Amino acid sequence: MPEMPSLSTPSEKSLVDFAILAPVPEEHLLDGEPVADAEGFVAFGSRKWELFRAVDKLREGDPVPVLIYPSHEHEAGKLTFKIMWSGWYIGSVESHDGSHPAGMKHRPPSTEQYAQDNLGLWAVFWHVAGLKPLPEAEHRLISSLRSYKTGHWRVGQAPKGPEIVARPSWI
Repeated sequence: MPEMPSLSTPSEKSLVDFAILAPVPEEHLLDGEPVADAEGFVAFGSRKWELFRAVDKLREGDPVPVLIYPSHEHEAGKLTFKIMWSGWYIGSVESHDGSHPAGMKHRPPSTEQYAQDNLGLWAVFWHVAGLKPLPEAEHRLISSLRSYKTGHWRVGQAPKGPEIVARPSWI
């Protein structure tokens, strides 16, 4: 299988053996791509501050592949959802009263239409460089990924928010 084009952007030398699988609303992905291009990274919000602290310890400063599937409003994650975007996780910052410390500089403009998205909903903002949509031929089912801890996917359970997964061989 061909290598995902956006994963060669920040560093082809990343030696981490894991990746981050994350759901992000498609509108924020579409608005986030030009932000990442112009500002160096886009910031997405999460309540999983413990996860990003763990990732930062594991990565030892290396960028981490990010595999993103568009989340579906008011629908629980399903194993049939597809990874359609990729990029590199380069770090995170804890929120400042629920907003990103740099304000809207690194946030997708689409987040401004949701009152809580920049004012208290998120505990942490995770930064993605090189955010790009994948060509349709490179889309992958999230069920094709494996757990970082066990090497197996949890049977019948889709992820609930960002998760650490084993780095797939195709990246």
